[in-house]
Amino acid sequence: MPGMQRPSPRRRICAAAALAAACGALAIGIGAVVRNPLEVVSAVLLIAIAVAAGWDALVRRGYRRWFAAALAVAALGATAALPDLRTFAVLSLVIGLVVVSAAATRVAVGQDLSVGPIAVEVPPARRGVLLMNPRSGGGKVATFGLEERARRADVEPVLLGPGDDLRALAEKAVADGADVLGMAGGDGSQAVVADVASRHGVAFVCVPAGTRNHFALDLGLDRADVAAALDAFGAAVERRVDLATLGDRVFVNNASLGVYATVVQSAGYRDAKVTTVARQLPELLGPDAKRPDLRFTRPDGTEQTSADIVLVSNGRYRLDHLSAFGSREHLDEGVLGVVTLTVDRATDIPALVSAEMTGQLSRFRGYRSWTTPQFVVRSARPLLDVGVDGEALRLPPPLVFGIRPAALRVRLPVTAPGAPPASVAPRGARQALLALLLVLSGEPAR
Repeated sequence: MPGMQRPSPRRRICAAAALAAACGALAIGIGAVVRNPLEVVSAVLLIAIAVAAGWDALVRRGYRRWFAAALAVAALGATAALPDLRTFAVLSLVIGLVVVSAAATRVAVGQDLSVGPIAVEVPPARRGVLLMNPRSGGGKVATFGLEERARRADVEPVLLGPGDDLRALAEKAVADGADVLGMAGGDGSQAVVADVASRHGVAFVCVPAGTRNHFALDLGLDRADVAAALDAFGAAVERRVDLATLGDRVFVNNASLGVYATVVQSAGYRDAKVTTVARQLPELLGPDAKRPDLRFTRPDGTEQTSADIVLVSNGRYRLDHLSAFGSREHLDEGVLGVVTLTVDRATDIPALVSAEMTGQLSRFRGYRSWTTPQFVVRSARPLLDVGVDGEALRLPPPLVFGIRPAALRVRLPVTAPGAPPASVAPRGARQALLALLLVLSGEPAR
């Protein structure tokens, strides 16, 4: 395409490596099936049994849990004890080559598939203020020396102390003349300061000093280089992004209801995640578990009375796995993204586990996804568990979600990567193959 740079030698080498690894995995897999089809099929079936039994052990109680756990261990043992040990090694090698191919593909394709947002160059802030949560992200403010770095950049640092009201501090900074307002902290704090900035029409700087920093990821910031985000107070680029709302509350990433939201409400979740999940799964996804009372309207106008998981996001998520809440190609489409997941306790668990492991969650039959400017969740319960940008809340229904299009002016460093993972990853094997062949031939991936 005009204006696109030709791929570097490094990217072309990665394209060749990705194609070679993919072809190797395919050839080894086919060869193994041809040489010893019975053992390969047996190994795949045993692994499937182990996965299904392992899940069954998580969602059941009493002797049934122990029986399922024993079956899972036995199936894994039988896989390792197959007469031809090469079968197990072949499966491991195929999986390894697929992982290598995926990693090399990401480097080879680079950002060629990304359609960059509209951004304008802006001069340095006249009076920049950076609010900081020193406890966020395990103390990243201190680890990266953000207070001192801010002073050197002629930005006023404001540390959030015990009992301080973050919104009040942000309002005071604007009242005192700040034209650029930044936040160094987690996504919940980012949402509060972003809301203040948007309401007063001042620009916002996101400094990824939280734990996961999903908002920073989808803005195209380098989350590993926290201090580099301070460059946005200098000469930078500015773009507009949407803000989502739940009633009067703004959120920048997502709000979740159902199984996940209930688990994170547990008192011991923060300190013992695995133990808490194992203890609660029988009540939430076990064969006798009742689905949460979550009622909403589908895009075709039909009413749905329940779902195991409801995820409402600021923009549309590309969601391949439940274990990680994906990434968004765009933050400026002016819509909410809605994902619902409904699991039939008796028949769907193996299919769900398979979809999760292969990154094909959207193909699971209980998965639904759509976009909308407004979404309402009703319930007969007096309070609903809701996780909003990682914060556990209990709110009365109905829950009314909305979107504020282009509400926030965000400043980004000119050296930031600029592309979220969802915008640079190929969609499907066909697009990946075409992109790799183009890069290998010396052309951009699109």
